[in-house]
Amino acid sequence: MRNLLNRILSDDPLIRSMSYQSVLSAFGEGAFLTGSAVFFTQIVGLSAGQVGLGLTLAGVATFLLAVPLGRLADLVGTRRTWILGSLLESVLFATWLLAGNFAGYVAVTIALELAQTWTLAGRNAYRFEVFPRDARVRSLAYMRASRNVGYTLGALASGLALAADSDTLVKAIPLLTAGVLLINTAWVTRLPHLEPTAPVGPGEPPGYADRTGPGAEKEPPARRTGALHNRGFLLASFFDGVLGTHGVLLNTVIPLWLVEETDAPRVLLAWLFGTNTVMAVLLQVAATRGVADVSSSLRAERRGAACFVLSCAIVAITHDTAGWLTIALVWLGHVTVTGTELFQSAGQWGLQAELSDPARRGEYQGVAQLGYTLGTVWAPAAYTFLAVHWGTPGWAVIAGIVVIAAVAVHPAARSAERYLVRHISPDAVPTAR
Repeated sequence: MRNLLNRILSDDPLIRSMSYQSVLSAFGEGAFLTGSAVFFTQIVGLSAGQVGLGLTLAGVATFLLAVPLGRLADLVGTRRTWILGSLLESVLFATWLLAGNFAGYVAVTIALELAQTWTLAGRNAYRFEVFPRDARVRSLAYMRASRNVGYTLGALASGLALAADSDTLVKAIPLLTAGVLLINTAWVTRLPHLEPTAPVGPGEPPGYADRTGPGAEKEPPARRTGALHNRGFLLASFFDGVLGTHGVLLNTVIPLWLVEETDAPRVLLAWLFGTNTVMAVLLQVAATRGVADVSSSLRAERRGAACFVLSCAIVAITHDTAGWLTIALVWLGHVTVTGTELFQSAGQWGLQAELSDPARRGEYQGVAQLGYTLGTVWAPAAYTFLAVHWGTPGWAVIAGIVVIAAVAVHPAARSAERYLVRHISPDAVPTAR
């Protein structure tokens, strides 16, 4: 038990506190996500098509407003954004009980998605700011592992409510989430404030804090510009999104493939998702070891891509296998795609932390979400069609897409790095007090 806790919780008091907060917020979100389908159809009275349409409209709104919300996070302050956004989320979850028709559902869904996007920009930017450079990625890994624990516990709590087959308990699920997120808001208020470091010395022009390489200090910094001007960062986020389509493979394509194209029993799906959860909790921190700069982040992305390609190769051959061999191979394919999740997450955190202007981290988070969405939004339809309708050639195309993204993210990241050297002058990098 002690070894298990050591894998999930850090000895660092701040990381441990933020890990507890991650469990708390994920518990609330996981509880609602598990019971949302029943709540929307049985309580609000929506059809499955209306639920999907509302989510699509919310996704469009988030896509259009991600960058402005990131800028707002910088203006308000990352920690204050996290607090206010969490409070707003709590209120909006409670208002689900007032959404008695499709119009109300759409209004709350859009408002909630935008609030979560704003909160995410502030939360992620704060995390990058509050930890020293060599501890950023590892600290985020602890929090990701903790969030997986929270989601699991929330799903179990919601499952108990659903098992009782009571409308009253189903109505209580959003209130449970609202209450938990209110406690989460109070927890966030206890996290350290941020203050700027001392300015550079008299007569010394401010320069990019982390830039390295021959001649890096010889170029005078130019005027600061918005995150969207950093095309390399947007492209790196896009290709990182393509590499992040492992979630589509994990949650959609492999389950559909198992049901429609193999003789594996459907109950195997429960074991697959259980394996993913256990690996994400126990191995996420280990997957970040050594990831601290652009080079090591790109190395983690390559490892993730290699696991992705291996998963495609393994799952593709299960169309022609039978019995226990199919079960073993599908399970192994799920293990390898989970490896993609672990390594790609580490690389993503490292690139976002290293390639963001320290004075515009919220805005850069908005651009990161914009690029990541462009890299993933097409994948569910494309991957499902390629795998189910094309079979083995389709799996090869999916693997090829991932290889191209893994290669292309390198020059994009280096372009973003050069942009920072030319344009960014962080004369006030926030630190924790």
